[in-house]
Amino acid sequence: MATPVEIQPENDRELVIARRVAASPEALFRCWTDPTLIPQWFCPKPWVAEVVKMDVRPGGASRTIFHGPDGESFPNDGVYLEVVPNRKLVFTDAYTEGWKPTENPMFTGEITFEDAGDGETLYIARARHWTDAAAKQHLEMGFHQGWSTCADQMEALAKTL
Repeated sequence: MATPVEIQPENDRELVIARRVAASPEALFRCWTDPTLIPQWFCPKPWVAEVVKMDVRPGGASRTIFHGPDGESFPNDGVYLEVVPNRKLVFTDAYTEGWKPTENPMFTGEITFEDAGDGETLYIARARHWTDAAAKQHLEMGFHQGWSTCADQMEALAKTL
């Protein structure tokens, strides 16, 4: 199981988790960027993420749909802002494909993968929210528990790659 690391948010609109993960940055980056791997870890089980579109490049579109055990369905559209292979991903829901602004953006995500030695990675996931209300909503949705569970699921998958 990924080991928690204490990292303080930069401000009140940022939520963050940090973990020391027993897998390489390359394996974790692949988990985040290979559409065949996303359904295996990206939502806390029994939820599943369906990848509809994943164009992993700056300006590339992303569309996933989260499916719940009782038939719930939550689409998530966005674009990638920065892609540094095996090191960093930045994405936002403020835009959709073709830089079309969305009506209610929630956050920009920044995921970093830092080699921690001994086959481990310092994995940091930051969610930077547009408003205080969006940060509060994400917190109340279970950000810390959900993203931590996903980090553990990602670690288990990455160990098999």
